[in-house]
Amino acid sequence: MVQFPFDSKILEADIKRIVDHYPTVTCSTIGHSVLGKPLYELKIGEGPNLIHWNGSFHANEWMTTALLMSVVKSYVEAIEEDQNFGSKKARDLYANTTLSLVPMVNPDGVDLFMHGLNVTPSNHNILMKMNGVNKTFASWKANIRGVDLNNQFPANWEVEKARKPQAPSFRDYPGKQPLTEPESIAMAELTKRCNFDRVLAFHSQGEVIYWGYQGLEPEHSFHVVEAFYKGSGYEPVRTIDSYAGFKDWFIQDYKKEGYTIEVGKGINPLPLSTYPYHYERVKEICALSLSTPLS
Repeated sequence: MVQFPFDSKILEADIKRIVDHYPTVTCSTIGHSVLGKPLYELKIGEGPNLIHWNGSFHANEWMTTALLMSVVKSYVEAIEEDQNFGSKKARDLYANTTLSLVPMVNPDGVDLFMHGLNVTPSNHNILMKMNGVNKTFASWKANIRGVDLNNQFPANWEVEKARKPQAPSFRDYPGKQPLTEPESIAMAELTKRCNFDRVLAFHSQGEVIYWGYQGLEPEHSFHVVEAFYKGSGYEPVRTIDSYAGFKDWFIQDYKKEGYTIEVGKGINPLPLSTYPYHYERVKEICALSLSTPLS
């Protein structure tokens, strides 16, 4: 049963329940947010194929966190009960892969979206200024300092800097330079340390999967994203006029498979009533990300 609103405290409690109940799951802290909240990484598996998922780079895309935590519960239950996860035996996936999951990259932003100015005792006037004409924080994507964490990576960052907001904002401001924010720094350091083979960044919305960057992606990515499409119906899109994202940087620096999965259609935040529909598609993509062979 998913609890809503799925803020950082609900996530922490959810992680504790999973780790306490399932010995196949370990949890560590890879860094802290601007407000000092832990950035958690879950790990599952003992295999050589290193797969990474993440959610909630953007505050109002918090449903990606809830979806990924639901998928993890399904996966570890299948491991424990010796059932399939997707089309493969979960225990075989456990033996062949090591899954890394950062379920909430932006806990400060998610909590601001959920609870408003109560999440921080100060800076209320600054936050209201960054929020622009918005009456609530329902459109907030950035971290608590008004930096878009998925515009922070050194992959043609200068292009985004020139055409995006020039001051902290509720969305799209890429910062004064790449990797200034503790959340984006933690994600970059984790990636460098772990040398993942395949990364999936979950966002919303559009029901598309972006899988290329500047022609640097491996050819094998095409075959993997076709499998994702068949399993979910999400349309593969090789590239768009967008830079400085986590997936872009990963492909650029590592020449390995990177995918940005845009969950759902409509406007953010996605309606809670659509959760079961999104869960089935996200679960299928996640299962395929573990079972589809690497190049």
